[in-house]
Amino acid sequence: MDNNSKLDITIPKGIPDGDYLVWTELIALHQAKQVGGAQLYPNCVVITVTGGTGTVLPESYAIPGIYKSKDKGILYDHGADPSTYVIPGPPLFTGSSSSKSNTTSSTQKMLAAMLNTHLSSIKAQDIELGTIDIATFGANVNGMIIYKNMTDDTEFMATNRITNGLYKVIADYYPIVVGRPSIGKNRKGVIVVDLDNLCMPDIAELSVKLPAEHFFETCNYKNGDMATFSRDHSAAIVRLICFKDSPYIVLYISLPHVIFDGTAIAAFLNNWAECTRNLNNPDHKLKYPPVNDCKVVKDYFDTVTAIEPPHTKHFKDLGAKSLVKVPSSVIAALLLAAPDIPAFEEQHLLHFTAEKLEQLRQDVDKAQTTNLALAAVLTKTILQANIQMFNSMPTWSYVMFPYDCHHHTEVPMTYSGNLSFSAIAPLESQTVLDGSYKEIAQAIKEHCSKVSSEYAKSLIYTVKNEIGILFQAGISLCNLPDMSYVGLTNLCYMSLYSIDFGYGGPKILSNGYFIHEGMQRIYSNKQDGSIDLFMNVKDDLFEYLKKSDKLLKYADIIF
Repeated sequence: MDNNSKLDITIPKGIPDGDYLVWTELIALHQAKQVGGAQLYPNCVVITVTGGTGTVLPESYAIPGIYKSKDKGILYDHGADPSTYVIPGPPLFTGSSSSKSNTTSSTQKMLAAMLNTHLSSIKAQDIELGTIDIATFGANVNGMIIYKNMTDDTEFMATNRITNGLYKVIADYYPIVVGRPSIGKNRKGVIVVDLDNLCMPDIAELSVKLPAEHFFETCNYKNGDMATFSRDHSAAIVRLICFKDSPYIVLYISLPHVIFDGTAIAAFLNNWAECTRNLNNPDHKLKYPPVNDCKVVKDYFDTVTAIEPPHTKHFKDLGAKSLVKVPSSVIAALLLAAPDIPAFEEQHLLHFTAEKLEQLRQDVDKAQTTNLALAAVLTKTILQANIQMFNSMPTWSYVMFPYDCHHHTEVPMTYSGNLSFSAIAPLESQTVLDGSYKEIAQAIKEHCSKVSSEYAKSLIYTVKNEIGILFQAGISLCNLPDMSYVGLTNLCYMSLYSIDFGYGGPKILSNGYFIHEGMQRIYSNKQDGSIDLFMNVKDDLFEYLKKSDKLLKYADIIF
């Protein structure tokens, strides 16, 4: 007041560029001797800080919430010595690195404040889910993308920059990520984007004391790090993981399967990276923006005649006595009420060099693809391990390949929802045990290579009208005394090595920890042109697999 109501402040040089809230406040203390007596007169303005090189983020706080009624400075006897007055509120930010909090809660507050700069472009809306979308509710799509800092850049994969890019791509192109699942008109499944109740991403930095090379074998994510679009937690989980004395940074991302399949999440990650690279260009637009309307799928399949794939009849016959007819009008509500699929953390890694992989194909059947040859070896090997582990012969051995209808239909390649279906080979276990690898590969091919729009249309019909078949398949595709299972997903074709946030593409790809038991993912290994096979099988079963001469002939066990 002595300065004509003018207050000069110096912005600490240690903070990064961005939008900040400047909050000033007068507190009248003449009645502050009693609880609730202090009178607060705040004033605030949003400012944009530019031109700095700082990297230290101040602690963030929610307002209201920074004061409590009995805090010193709020509850105060104004007749006391003024020199004893304690200014209420959070501690003063000094601009030094020691001021930065590494806790998840403080990071979350900072990131929540950062989102406000992008909220203006999000519109309240209900986004309809497609039939295949709701069939995946409760599952997640995840992975680890590993970058290596080859320079002395202290801002390499900085959380604030990566997060700004994430919020921009969500606000401008993928508002569905911050919506919440519900049932809309005509009993359709929808994601509701409510500006007053956004489903905020869960983002945190993690510092790991383990050496980077031991991290993947020993880390175990818990349910809180799995995004399945539950109403109770975030739809997007992001972890930036750094290691002591290591140039590697891991970007772990988990998103709900109900809005993304594998192809769509690869596109999302590349779009996120593109937005991050262009944060300083307010006029930037994605080169290939996503198509978010599931109507393009419906319109295409309206022109297709359904043909039932063989495995549908198999599961229908298998559950003939137990299948329950469910009215199509309640399918969306039924699936969206399903609990999250439990985490499965028993994971193992096999490494196949390019030479050994080609040798495997030649040994099985040089006329077949590498995928089919590998599937044949795994099918028989896992069946043999099952028999040893359970001391019984399973009736059926199932092999599942997901196939991506982006490449088999006229639906735009930029469609952002689910367009993946499953081709399943139900093989009699005795036939697998007695047959050659060449014969097994041929049997798998007969079931799993006949992918078509007509089969996909039939599977959509199954979800809408015969949901019991889907449940029967779900309980059959696992490793138990009466069944053996290999689910093989080849991710080598996906554009994952092109995900460049402005620091170059990743050096290594790794798997997340929340896919079904029996599922296996193939990643290309850019370092030596080989492949990595992540196997989600129980530790006890893997002990028998480790004794397989056939498998060890071609693969090295990493863990």
